[in-house]
Amino acid sequence: MDDIVKAALAKWPNVPHCTGWLLLDRRGDWRMRDEGAQAREELGTPIRHAALRSFIERNYECDGAGRWFFQNGPQRVFVELAYTPWVVRLALPAPGEPTLTDQTGALFEPVAVLIDDEGNVLFPDASPRARVAVLHDHDLDLFTQLATLDADALSGTLDWRSNRQLAIETVRRAEVPARFGFVTSPASAGQDAC
Repeated sequence: MDDIVKAALAKWPNVPHCTGWLLLDRRGDWRMRDEGAQAREELGTPIRHAALRSFIERNYECDGAGRWFFQNGPQRVFVELAYTPWVVRLALPAPGEPTLTDQTGALFEPVAVLIDDEGNVLFPDASPRARVAVLHDHDLDLFTQLATLDADALSGTLDWRSNRQLAIETVRRAEVPARFGFVTSPASAGQDAC
C-alpha cells in the first residue's frame, strides 16, 4: 500500500466505503461504472490512464470477508469482479519456459490447473491465502499447445517449468468464489454504497 494512502487512512479513518463503481473485467481491465452502467448491469468504461491503473494495482487488497478492494486514500472502494480477483496472461518466451503474469504485471506461480464448466482456464497458486486467476481468453490457443488434454478435454496435464507437469482438473464456475474465498459482488452482498 502506498505511503500516501496509509497517511490518508490515519488522518481520516472513518470515510464510508464505496461499492459498485469499480469493476475488474474478464480480461484484467479496470472499469469505472457510473450509476447508469450499474443500473444496466454493464461493465462500464475502461480506465485508460496508466498512472491511475498503476495506483489501483498497488493498492489492491482483500479484506477478511473475501471482498477485494482498492484503497483510494481514506476510502475503500470495493471491486466488482467479472470472475476472479486475478487475471493472468500466459507467455512462452523463445527460448524459455512458460510464464504467467497477473493484471498488475507480477509473476503468478500456479500449483494446478482448473477448467470450469464454461471452458474457462483457472490457475490456483500456493500463496498463504490461495489465490485463483482466470486465464485471459487471448491465451487459450497457447494453453492448448502446452496442455495434454484427455479425450473429455476437461482433464490432463499442462507442461510447466523444468519438465514439471500440473494436473488439470474440473470445477463448476458457481463453486469457484466459495472454494477460493472471494466475493464477486460486494455491492450485491449488501456492502454499503458510496
